[in-house]
Amino acid sequence: MNLPEPVAGVAMPTGFGLAELVPDATAPGAWTLQVDGVPQSYVDVGDPTRMKFDYMRRLVTVVDTVAEPGVPLRVLHLGGGALSLPRYVAATRPGSVQTVVDRDTLLMALIWDRLPLPADAGVTMLLGDARETLEELPAGEFDLVVADVYQAAQMPRSITSTGFVRAAARLLRPDGLLAVNVVDVPPLARSRVMAATLGAVLPDVCVIAENGMLRGRKWGNTVLVAGLSAGRIPVQRLNALAARDQEPGRAVGGADMPAFISGATPLHDRIVTS
Repeated sequence: MNLPEPVAGVAMPTGFGLAELVPDATAPGAWTLQVDGVPQSYVDVGDPTRMKFDYMRRLVTVVDTVAEPGVPLRVLHLGGGALSLPRYVAATRPGSVQTVVDRDTLLMALIWDRLPLPADAGVTMLLGDARETLEELPAGEFDLVVADVYQAAQMPRSITSTGFVRAAARLLRPDGLLAVNVVDVPPLARSRVMAATLGAVLPDVCVIAENGMLRGRKWGNTVLVAGLSAGRIPVQRLNALAARDQEPGRAVGGADMPAFISGATPLHDRIVTS
């Protein structure tokens, strides 16, 4: 198969920083997307199932367990990056219909041009604000909504509130799941607040993270998952997959979530008064 390869050292300023595509010297056809020098996404064009970043492998386990293997999904991705997760879904669940929302027009144009998806990937791009776009999409459309939205290493408040959770939940099918990527440091205050925020709206919540993070020994990424009905999240399957990862982790949910959330207060939308 002939693989489209960008020129080594591609760099382009966007509205949100300097985007660079850096080749992986150990894997021809693989690239890291950096924004302002910070690695954001990893793509192996020849093998879209190969995920270098641990948080992407956590998200992949959610994709793998939201439905039986190979069953096409309808997925909404809030935040595009290098389109790593849409590529994975297209490769492992042919026939899936996916929508990607990102407001960085120049970055998405760069990725679409230099690292194009297969013609049959079933991916539609919407350019705009993630929260605003949520309000415009029809209800009950998606099996999975993934929120991975960052600017200057911070999640916008509009993506971390109970208002956001309600807006995302409205788009889910009855068995659908919402997954949120959170960058965090010990003692995982952001993740605990996000879990409390999800739990204030939805009845089933779990967190997936590397063991050292859950023990308060290191920083990194957690993935929070929430479902519309109690017991919907396959915590045991997610836990088994996390334990087998090259950076072993755990899925904490069910009766263990109150202890994880303890002391955290849900985040609400700011009320603007005139």
